[in-house]
Amino acid sequence: MRTAYSVETVRAAERELMARLPEGALMQRAAAGLAAACGQLMRRVYGSRVVLLVGSGDNGGDALYAGARLARRGAGVAAVLLSPERTHAGGLEALRRAGGRTVRPGDAEELIGSADLVVDGIVGIGGKGGLRADAAPLASLVADTRAAVVAVDLPSGVEADSGEVRGAAIRADLTVTFGTHKPGLLIDPAREYAGSVRLVDIGLELPVEAELEALQHADVAALLPVPGGESDKYRRGVVGIAAGSARYPGAAVLAVAGALRGGAGAVRYVGPAGDAVISRFPETLVSDKGPREAGRVQAWVVGPGAGDDASAVGEVLGADVPVLLDADGLRLAEPDAVRRRTAPTLMTPHAGEAAALLGVSREEVEGARLFFARELAGRYAATVLLKGSTTLVADAGGGAVRVNPTGTAWLATAGSGDVLSGLAGSLLAAGLSAVDAGSAAAYLHGLAGRFAADGAPVGAHDVAAAIPGAWRDVRG
Repeated sequence: MRTAYSVETVRAAERELMARLPEGALMQRAAAGLAAACGQLMRRVYGSRVVLLVGSGDNGGDALYAGARLARRGAGVAAVLLSPERTHAGGLEALRRAGGRTVRPGDAEELIGSADLVVDGIVGIGGKGGLRADAAPLASLVADTRAAVVAVDLPSGVEADSGEVRGAAIRADLTVTFGTHKPGLLIDPAREYAGSVRLVDIGLELPVEAELEALQHADVAALLPVPGGESDKYRRGVVGIAAGSARYPGAAVLAVAGALRGGAGAVRYVGPAGDAVISRFPETLVSDKGPREAGRVQAWVVGPGAGDDASAVGEVLGADVPVLLDADGLRLAEPDAVRRRTAPTLMTPHAGEAAALLGVSREEVEGARLFFARELAGRYAATVLLKGSTTLVADAGGGAVRVNPTGTAWLATAGSGDVLSGLAGSLLAAGLSAVDAGSAAAYLHGLAGRFAADGAPVGAHDVAAAIPGAWRDVRG
């Protein structure tokens, strides 16, 4: 599992470690890791042209010390000093001793244009609100260069704790981060600026509970239910699907597909699309009555393609089993009815649906995904799976937010969310918590999207068909 910690937590851990180490030792650890990563990125170090963008903080010091190491290996290193009077003195001296030179920002254009490598050490993890006016032009120069761009700890101009980008920022090909991931390296829009991320261990001792968690194969494999010798269809979990309408029968078919591929022992379908469902999936238990009369289930999925019929949503919210609310169900659900529930509730909005529920714009949600995922979970006393380029799973009770690392743009296709809802519903019915069901479903869904697409356009039905392959891949 990859974890990310807040700036406050990282700084506290750094202070504790620095108190036990000789002065400057921690920065030397970081600079050594940074220089090694830079060297591996370049075709050759000797004779290469390296430009350091150096701010006034420790990030600038890291860049200078790393630049000194590269200069000693034969690179031509020039440091652009944004605040010469506040530049890290030790790092600057080390660079000059190694043969590096310094220049003012006004001389940066030609240097960056001819560089093989640009190292971004302008702003550290405490930066807020984008690059300042004196540094912003450098972001434009870096965007136009053919050089490889390496960010020190975090791309300058992005916000470490939130993943927000509120102004000009450096776009890196590689970010070398120290001690732990920072939330902004895992969450869009900041994640798009980070490029590949390499973690350098500098010996920080961090708390058990992180700010963010990104599950990996082994973590998801440990969550997935596996039938035993005594299992039957009821013990494996029965999930109810209340979805579809005369206008959107396909939503019901796709949600059922996701549930069946997700390992449900049985699927009960309730709604007006019964004929379409049974023609595709004859194993489905179809009912022409409401959810209350459909029979026993261990979880409900309600809302995909439901249109304007709120009756099923109200019945499902009154059930004493886990409920997943998606699509039209999010709009039709009474907020107080959601908040009153004692059984788990998992809401799965995309940014537009979350914005409507919160009374803000879609652009606001997309620009501050972590904040609004937590906000929505708190308002509805529910677990929220905020879909998007980086899917987040936040629980109303707080704790680490889960960020899904397997997403792909190929999943931006009609019906993909319906498949995800059925898949997550099957895991709820199998007994997973709302956070675990949402996290594991998003992970499998992302893998299935990658497997199905393989670089080519796909439909939601292809994604559903690829879920068993994703499941096998995770379990090895």
